[in-house]
Amino acid sequence: MHPLRVLILLGLALLLGSCATNPVTGRQELVFMSPEREAAAGRDAAAQVEREIGLVRDPKLTAYVEQIGQRLAKHSPRRDVAYRFFVADMPEPNAFALPGGYIYVSRGLLALANSEDELAGVIGHEIGHVAARHAAQRETRAMGVGILSVLGTIAAGAMGGAEAAQTVSQLGRVAGTGVIASYGRDQERQADQIGQDLEANAGWDPAGLADFLTTLDRDGKLRTGKSRNPSFLDSHPQPGERASVARARAPELPRGAEARIARGRKAFLDRVTGVMVGANPEEGVFRNGLFLHPGLGFAIEFPPKWQTQNTRQAVGAASPQRDAVIVFEGQGRTENPQTAAQRWTQANRVQVARSEPARIGGWPAFHALAQAQSQQGSVALDVTWIAHPKGTYRFTAMTAPSAYRNWAPIFERVAGSFRALSADERATAKPLRLRAAGARAGETLSDLDRRTGNRWKLPETAVANGIAEDTRLQAGQLVKIAVESNR
Repeated sequence: MHPLRVLILLGLALLLGSCATNPVTGRQELVFMSPEREAAAGRDAAAQVEREIGLVRDPKLTAYVEQIGQRLAKHSPRRDVAYRFFVADMPEPNAFALPGGYIYVSRGLLALANSEDELAGVIGHEIGHVAARHAAQRETRAMGVGILSVLGTIAAGAMGGAEAAQTVSQLGRVAGTGVIASYGRDQERQADQIGQDLEANAGWDPAGLADFLTTLDRDGKLRTGKSRNPSFLDSHPQPGERASVARARAPELPRGAEARIARGRKAFLDRVTGVMVGANPEEGVFRNGLFLHPGLGFAIEFPPKWQTQNTRQAVGAASPQRDAVIVFEGQGRTENPQTAAQRWTQANRVQVARSEPARIGGWPAFHALAQAQSQQGSVALDVTWIAHPKGTYRFTAMTAPSAYRNWAPIFERVAGSFRALSADERATAKPLRLRAAGARAGETLSDLDRRTGNRWKLPETAVANGIAEDTRLQAGQLVKIAVESNR
């Protein structure tokens, strides 16, 4: 970079930046995000979360999370923000904080937690991010470098799920405002400490955070099929490492005198019973490689062993080697698919090599083979538009030009599989909801599964309940299960 340009940038940094006292450390820090701008960024990002991820509209459940959050917030070292607490409509176990005090726990996290102490520890951790102004620090450090701004980073788990974040990013759905991104390792560790302090001061057991991080570590290994060692490029320390640190620290913290809101495991499970588990069928659900969407009435067959992802904006799948991606998404109202194709190719400045009309699932369609430029070089695009009664939909398949010939038959097969949903398929797409079942003396989890109609697999049930798969249950012991239920 030219020396004069460096001086100009440094001068702008001095003009735009300011020193502020960090409410957690008490040290002066150079930050580029003023409290006013932080609040505005939080409002914008919160609107985006509600629009693109969605919120659980259960007044009792939301009020419970809010009650826990507000008690913790009373002990926060930062008091110049109005903390707000929400339940995000996400099946993954996750929690995240936005600038300005917007704090979210996912319904997937509520299903995985086993006590109010665990939930309080997670919420306290997120308050810690806000209190220490980690969003402002992150923006400052990203000046001139760029910040990861991928909604998939949230969907993967701000509490530590790195593999899912990588997969979502590779599906090509890059969006966001720059305020939704991963925190650094040191920031995560600091938020753990703050969260435990808040939890203890507010009367909860600070070992709750350690318990949840242990479960989160088990859940991550179950989902990925392996235990991963942290690498230099990981933005998060591993949940297992964090759990060990939190467990060792917990006995040292003095406890406040306030009692738990939900006293005991039964009272806690009563609060979270009925939470939807897994994908919401009305927004689409995978049955192995088959994607069913009862709300819109269609089905798509993706290749076996491909890693799939469903969001409110798109459905995607990545090949096992990550060298091919297929994304399915809407492109507005129902119209002539050739017209939709012309508008999209012109707007995205792609070079069309071949195109022709088609018919898929009984509906008019249009297919094009094109080429586009990306940061990684030239990309081959196999694109299909379908005029469905509920709107125009587009399959965009991407791979390297040299690999296109190998992937073309699969791209064609996936787009050609788009069809109307059958009555039987619609009947099977019922939501799963959390229930608590009382065990019989001496029975195993397998026995309880068969007796109660639990839809979780045995390892999932064990992880969700924080017990081993071969545990012999005691009479009356409450076990979380997932059952089909519309309410």
